[in-house]
Amino acid sequence: MLPAFLDHIEKFELCSKSDPILLAVSGGIDSVSMLYLFREAGYHVGVAHCNFQLRGQESDDDEQFVAAICKAFDIPVYVKRFETEAHAWENTLSTQMAARELRYTWFNELLKTHSYKRIATAHHFDDTMETILLNLIKGSGLDGFTGIPVRNGDVIRPLLFSSRKDIEQYALRKGIVWREDHSNNTDDYQRNFVRHHIIPKFKELNPSLENSWKTGLEKAKSEMNFLNHAYDEWKSIFVAISRDRAEISKEGLSRNQNASLLWRYIRTFGFNYDQSKEIIRALHGQPGKRFVSHTHNLAIDRDVLIITPRQQHWSEAIIDSDQPDASLGPWLLSVEKIETNDRIPSSQNVALFDASLLTFPLIWRKWKSGDYFYPLGLGHRKKLSDFFIDQKLSVADKDNVTIIECDGRIAWVAGYRIADQFKLGEKTSSAIKLTIRKG
Repeated sequence: MLPAFLDHIEKFELCSKSDPILLAVSGGIDSVSMLYLFREAGYHVGVAHCNFQLRGQESDDDEQFVAAICKAFDIPVYVKRFETEAHAWENTLSTQMAARELRYTWFNELLKTHSYKRIATAHHFDDTMETILLNLIKGSGLDGFTGIPVRNGDVIRPLLFSSRKDIEQYALRKGIVWREDHSNNTDDYQRNFVRHHIIPKFKELNPSLENSWKTGLEKAKSEMNFLNHAYDEWKSIFVAISRDRAEISKEGLSRNQNASLLWRYIRTFGFNYDQSKEIIRALHGQPGKRFVSHTHNLAIDRDVLIITPRQQHWSEAIIDSDQPDASLGPWLLSVEKIETNDRIPSSQNVALFDASLLTFPLIWRKWKSGDYFYPLGLGHRKKLSDFFIDQKLSVADKDNVTIIECDGRIAWVAGYRIADQFKLGEKTSSAIKLTIRKG
């Protein structure tokens, strides 16, 4: 077992002998065996134990058991008790997801606080098989069929080479004592049902299931590496990312109408696969259609799909004459009175107004349907919606437009054009300078 353990670590470059490693030890056979293997290999380790307080006295006994092992081995141990059920209820999570969220947040804190290089968990190959089947049941994409990653950031899985049976045999040979989690014997969780009923049936069909699955998994990972390379190349050509948005060229999606390709990118913004299919269907329709996730908006524009963060409601800002600055959503505005009659600055984010024509307080708000103004130099009024068309503003750009209002009239479409009524003239002696910028 030890040679295979070390080969696995070396093959995937999980850690080096000089790295201090934090081991997640529950007290069960898998994690205690992992502790023995790291100790046998001569690594410098510490132990983190989570008491999720879900099994009453059993949970407390597990905690005491792990603490006793670490004391006997003279190994640092860190224990934390979690209000798991309360966290699950408050955040609308399953108990399992709540426990996962709590433990990994704490693990990351321990890594930073105590300077450990990696956190090792005791997942083995049977866990990978169960994960793949669960992902299949849930309709996962190809990524879900590669199982549990050997490494994910600072988290390493040094037992993924091994089956549950291999670990049991190692523990028996070494005389290892462990704690049994009796909840594993029930079918209360989906994973337990797969473990107790589905995997045994598969083994009836193929007694060498683990070996066959390892071969298939190796092929799948190689193919995924190829697909990831092609995907990265696609992104470099067809996706443009700036500070406040991502733009996907329609050309990159038009060739094969690939909803899966689109979903692979936009799922990171909270969009689901069904939305990806709807977006593909709407790709060459009338520009302007929008799609919404919990965190982002996606708008279909003329040549691109534009993804931007969802804007919270922006309350209007009231700007008094002695007020030097204000904020609205992501925007900051500075107000300055200057003694000049210079021409309007070349920057669109700066505007000058005749101070005698601009009366305070000013209202700063988002534009809304029906708004109109008298654009500088045009000579007649124009709806903002038509003005935006003339300016060739994208759907996403329109969402961020704000206006300065004076006595119920629009004085400035911020960042684009001032109104003709407030321009500097020959008799202007002083001006108000407004400057807008992203915060």
